[in-house]
Amino acid sequence: MKSLKKQRRIQVLAAAAVALIVATGMIGYAMRDGINFFRAPSQIAEMPPEPGEVFRLGGLVEEGSIERDPSGEIRFRVTDGGASVPVIFAGVLPDLFKEKQGMIGTGQLRDGVFIASEILAKHDENYMPKEVTDALKEQGIYQPPQS
Repeated sequence: MKSLKKQRRIQVLAAAAVALIVATGMIGYAMRDGINFFRAPSQIAEMPPEPGEVFRLGGLVEEGSIERDPSGEIRFRVTDGGASVPVIFAGVLPDLFKEKQGMIGTGQLRDGVFIASEILAKHDENYMPKEVTDALKEQGIYQPPQS
């Protein structure tokens, strides 16, 4: 009798372990395309991403670089103080998007131009992604928001 209980207990534990491994594998498989790594313009200049790689680009919108095309396409440059990357975006920009403000775009690099599929801008005076802040501090141009 004890042997049967022990055997059942081992079977239940083995089934639970297999279920856990399968669930972990399925979660990893589902997230493989959803993980976007953040990069600053200086990092892109040093180590360009693989062709077709989707990633996030963040920094400050360079002053005087915003150009609006009659077709609705917007061109601008993103900088971290050390390098800048040209960006093309066809879509509606966030209301808070403007020059000298923090932004993060999701997209791909093609022929040295970042083709953005999504643009996010800071949502209040105190927000800037940690990665952008760190990149700007490394370049020595970070200015904390005034309260």
